[in-house]
Amino acid sequence: MKKTLLFALCSLALALGASAQMPALERIEPMSWWVGMSNPNLQLIVHGNNIAGRNVVLNYPGVKLKAVHKVENSNYLFLDLQLFSSVVPGTFPIKFTKAGQKDLVYQYTLNKRDKSAGRIQGVTNKDLIYLIMPDRFSNGDESNDSFDNMREKGVHRDSMYSRHGGDIQGVMNHLDYLKALGVTAIWMTPEIENDEPHASYHGYAVTDYYKIDPRYGTNELYKKFVEKCHSMGLKVIKDLVHNHAGTEGYTILDMPMKSWVHQWPKYTKSNFRDAAVMDPHASPMDRKLMADGWFDHRMADMNQNNIYVQNYLTQNHIWWVEYAGIDGFRLDTYPYNDPAYMAKWAQDVKAEFPKLSIFGETLVWSAANQAFFTQGNTVNRGMDTHLPGVTDGVLKDAIYEAINGNDGWTDGVGRLYSVIAQDFLYQDATRNTIFMDNHDMSRLLSMVKEDFTKYKSAMAMLLTMRGVPQLYYGDEILMKNYSDPDGLVREDFAGGWKGDKENKFTADGRSKKENEAFNYVSKLAKYRKGTTALQTGKMMQFVPEKGIYVYFRYDAAKTVMIIFNSSDKDQSTTTDRYFERIGDAKKARNVITDEPVDLAQVNIPGKTALVLEILPGGTH
Repeated sequence: MKKTLLFALCSLALALGASAQMPALERIEPMSWWVGMSNPNLQLIVHGNNIAGRNVVLNYPGVKLKAVHKVENSNYLFLDLQLFSSVVPGTFPIKFTKAGQKDLVYQYTLNKRDKSAGRIQGVTNKDLIYLIMPDRFSNGDESNDSFDNMREKGVHRDSMYSRHGGDIQGVMNHLDYLKALGVTAIWMTPEIENDEPHASYHGYAVTDYYKIDPRYGTNELYKKFVEKCHSMGLKVIKDLVHNHAGTEGYTILDMPMKSWVHQWPKYTKSNFRDAAVMDPHASPMDRKLMADGWFDHRMADMNQNNIYVQNYLTQNHIWWVEYAGIDGFRLDTYPYNDPAYMAKWAQDVKAEFPKLSIFGETLVWSAANQAFFTQGNTVNRGMDTHLPGVTDGVLKDAIYEAINGNDGWTDGVGRLYSVIAQDFLYQDATRNTIFMDNHDMSRLLSMVKEDFTKYKSAMAMLLTMRGVPQLYYGDEILMKNYSDPDGLVREDFAGGWKGDKENKFTADGRSKKENEAFNYVSKLAKYRKGTTALQTGKMMQFVPEKGIYVYFRYDAAKTVMIIFNSSDKDQSTTTDRYFERIGDAKKARNVITDEPVDLAQVNIPGKTALVLEILPGGTH
């Protein structure tokens, strides 16, 4: 189907209205809520065949029906409820009446909030995040691989764009593996329903905001997953997509109003130029294309200036936190969203869950561009985004330049030094999520041309640098490939499926080199987990000299020195220059080998990063 025709069909859905098969009362969302929320207001979206032709009756102590909104599409009503402080948990009927016809009744439940310890903990720079694409990690329940009533059927592991059958149970089956690696937080790409006809395994084309995709499991299983993670000392991050929705969702196929999504005369893509958002000289049309253009022909661009859209998205996200007790949100395609709404969204969510962590995806090209989206940068924006941190792609690129590039004033390690020096742009750069790769980009091992020494150096810097480190599934066992096409970096984790010839979840199933990589990452991750200096400690870096870059992480308990030799040749360096952090210490311990190191002169092999713990006897 041509893109323009598909876009026209999406727009036409509003005019056509419901099909004859739509129930008179198809659904109400949120389908339940909680008493004692910070915001006493709740807006219910009601969908059903000509539901606007009925009156609404609600009678429950402590609940007031403030308003009933009829919109362009008669298949919708929006109900404004106020929940007073006196309201108690319980179930009550919401009736939809019409003379001469049988009442339609929905039993609405207000639950008691779960205040159990260990829920909604927040993810901080004390954590190590592990990113998983659930469809590609492990198939723990073959009974949910395919459903006849869904648009994409079957499991086809030989196709990079088809469903492979991985699911939430598969992740749950391997939590011990993640604990052994040293992971403390799990981020899965979106688990909610993506009922699109093709290539929806990634999760970013949602068709039902309140439902875990059946091929991954159920809402109840997801809640159990979070509870199991918490019981094992693991946190959970949920991936959110504010910007767009799958075109097969009910609010897109049968839109409440034409302004539910951004409409164009014909299919119009975003220009993907984040600079247009911040450019004081920008063309208004360029800015509009960036924010309002569609991300893909199967991803309808949500109109976040629409108050009904705002309420729908915000309440859904609050619902998932309270329902499952998750610890943080990762916000997909952050720069493409309406900034005023996103700022309000962050405030509304944090008002309910003060400990919840939030970071936004900002795959941009400079530290200034990244910092523009973070909280506290109000001078040039005239507003505060209330976004604590971002995905630090600029630091990632700088680490690759340090490892692969040639030494220069602003090249090689000079680039990395300069990027870290720009941390003044952020209110707090330690809230940024730092990473070497993810599901949208070439894997670490391929980016360093499968050079194992460079691989280890990148991992050393990732796990000792400021910020919240994030690994991508399989990097620890040397999974590789480039992102063109992107399916190549989304291969299955060997051993996650019955009948796999190899099982990389076990040491016996890994090669000698894969075990060396796993053990290297695990040792550093566990050392970081027990070393506050690498979590919340301060950082001091020194101007690179002769291709050698040195930085320290330190606090009252420990001082850790990281030395990276960007040259291909082995080098040695005296440490007199670093007296501000070393003091009169004479010895250090190599964190990986546990061997003693004489600080008078340190030998560093080419392209190697050493992680040294300064032994007592100096300034810390």
